[in-house]
Amino acid sequence: MQTINFRNQLNLRGGKIIPLVFFAILFISSFSFGQGIFGLTSTSGSDDKTISYGFFLAGHNSTYRIKYSDEFMNPVDPAAANVRAIFPKFSPGFSLGFIGMLRFHDQVQLLFTPKVGFYEFNTEVQYFADQTDLVIDTGGDTGNTENLGNIVEYKSEATLVELPLLLKYKSVRFNNTRMYFLGGGSYQFRTKSQDEANLEDLVTTGQDFTIEMGMGFEIYFKYFKFAPEIRFSHGLNDLYQAENSNPAFRDAIASIRRKTITIYLNFQ
Repeated sequence: MQTINFRNQLNLRGGKIIPLVFFAILFISSFSFGQGIFGLTSTSGSDDKTISYGFFLAGHNSTYRIKYSDEFMNPVDPAAANVRAIFPKFSPGFSLGFIGMLRFHDQVQLLFTPKVGFYEFNTEVQYFADQTDLVIDTGGDTGNTENLGNIVEYKSEATLVELPLLLKYKSVRFNNTRMYFLGGGSYQFRTKSQDEANLEDLVTTGQDFTIEMGMGFEIYFKYFKFAPEIRFSHGLNDLYQAENSNPAFRDAIASIRRKTITIYLNFQ
């Protein structure tokens, strides 16, 4: 008899879990405040300040966006002929940082939110035959690989310093809540040196620019605001370094970019 798995039955994979958690928080909080459970009548003046500050904690799911090379897609003479497919996988992580807010208008702010993020990127490569010897002989960091027969999972950990600059548009305050949307860009760099990264099987560069888009809602307490938020980040730079990657699959890949879904818990 097949074992019942809740995640499999509902197809709750990778990046789907974080949005579901966010909307669950949104629903519960909206219901609670709508029913007046907390009875808050905050008169916090932080919205009137030209410059204000805060901090946040965040959890994220991140993955690579991998594009196959044209040579690999050639059915006559494919590059990396032993490779059947390459699948990037979503992996969890967390980050923390600070918020600096510049008020232009009651409903418009400019945000600078520097943070440190702890990431893991997992990539699964499927081979037509058992390629264990091939992986080991290339001198890659075999401690970051997992051999599952003809499937090998390559892992890379990274600590990123991120410097997002965002424009935030808020709705008019209704009782003790406000909805908002925000968007902008971010510059990020990896703390690990490129020489260290070159020891991995799937090698990427350390700097990137991203587009950031998100939404959330503010909840007013007596002395602070709590703002849960969901944000999507798409990397713009091609991070792939084929010349330093594992020869077993390097010619099958044309480009690598990052993609991240993050839930922020902002305190302002």
